[in-house]
Amino acid sequence: MRKGKDAIEYGVRLIFLICGVVSVGIVLCISIYLIISGIPAIMEIGLFDFLFGTTWASSQDQFGILPFILTSIYGTGGAVLIGIPLGIFTAVFLAKVAPPKLARGIHTCVELLAGIPSVVYGLVGMTVLVPWVQAAFGLSSGATLFTAILVLAVMILPYIINVSETALRAVPREYEEASLALGATKTETYFKISLRAARSGVIASVIQGVGRALGEAMAIIMVAGNVANMPSLFGSVRFLTTAIVSEMSYAAYGSLQRNALFSIGLVLFLFIMLINALLRFVTGRDK
Repeated sequence: MRKGKDAIEYGVRLIFLICGVVSVGIVLCISIYLIISGIPAIMEIGLFDFLFGTTWASSQDQFGILPFILTSIYGTGGAVLIGIPLGIFTAVFLAKVAPPKLARGIHTCVELLAGIPSVVYGLVGMTVLVPWVQAAFGLSSGATLFTAILVLAVMILPYIINVSETALRAVPREYEEASLALGATKTETYFKISLRAARSGVIASVIQGVGRALGEAMAIIMVAGNVANMPSLFGSVRFLTTAIVSEMSYAAYGSLQRNALFSIGLVLFLFIMLINALLRFVTGRDK
């Protein structure tokens, strides 16, 4: 009987090991493929010209991605500036203030928000937000960086809310009781004690939101205008992700244009890796 249990446990551990090895192998394969596919174009164009060039004209073999990099940074930063206060305040409300029934209802809506496909966000943004921005600001087109920021802010909210709420619920009740016993109000306790105690989880939620915003393509291509301009708040722009999506379908195999698109993917991959490294650093430091 004991040998049978040991055999089952060994088999389960072996399955877990295989799954872990396969996962790591897939990541390594993707990394190696991006490096092999992306480096040739960077070497041919030149690292400085590729990263800091301001003109992307595939018909003229000009491939500068600085507008895409800045647009991705500004768009992600703007979405985070909007999403962080809304997400954290909502998380505090759900974890500490809202009645249980109301909290469950809102939490269900937040989970539903997380499950909506990107193309649906883009469709709603294209049919609702784009005309509204055009009319509100008197623009020739409402497909702008500002519209993309609004869409991204909504898309990252579930990540910030869910992770922050979980971190806040994990704060020991004794911390809050001690704060209240010392004369602090509930609001002071929630924002000065609970949030501080849950800071690693809250920071992790923000970094996950940044990664989500940086990697989004389908929704953004529908609301940002997809024009290779230097970024301006009310101008049509193109993100790193949308640059790949918009041209990969007709880029000739083996051409410099196609290789440059893989190079953009490599740059984007490195950005995501940096964000993940930052996440591990922040969460590991607070253990």
